[in-house]
Amino acid sequence: MTIVRAVASFSTAALLSLVSARRAEAQLEIGTWVKTATASMPELRIKIEACCGGGRRLTYLIATGATKTTLTIDTKLDGAEVPVVVDGKPTAETMIIKRVDAHHATNILKMNGKLFASSTATLSADGKTLTVVTDNTGGPMGKQTDIYVKQ
Repeated sequence: MTIVRAVASFSTAALLSLVSARRAEAQLEIGTWVKTATASMPELRIKIEACCGGGRRLTYLIATGATKTTLTIDTKLDGAEVPVVVDGKPTAETMIIKRVDAHHATNILKMNGKLFASSTATLSADGKTLTVVTDNTGGPMGKQTDIYVKQ
């Protein structure tokens, strides 16, 4: 698996950062989320924490064999473009995450300023699963649907 495939999957996972203005739903996304490994993709683990004046820090661990890669983004979920940091170093990637409502978000991943992938996400009513549909416009994976489970 290439890092490009991992990043495309990672961008879909960024949508886990759904939040709501309503207090009962405001913390649904906080915690650790897992997408089970498949024959072509490794397991993805994402830790979501509060940060950035009401925003979220998303920390992803992608493990392929003995190689572990950590990706981090800090976003206010307001549609602003933010950098993607890989293993503590800046990259040519950026993300734009926009909260639609408590259970829906959109995401755009850019590489070198060009659209690479876009996603939409739906968080279940109970806050335990997230379904993400991604169109990897600039990548090798085409359209895909991923399901993440809260741990």
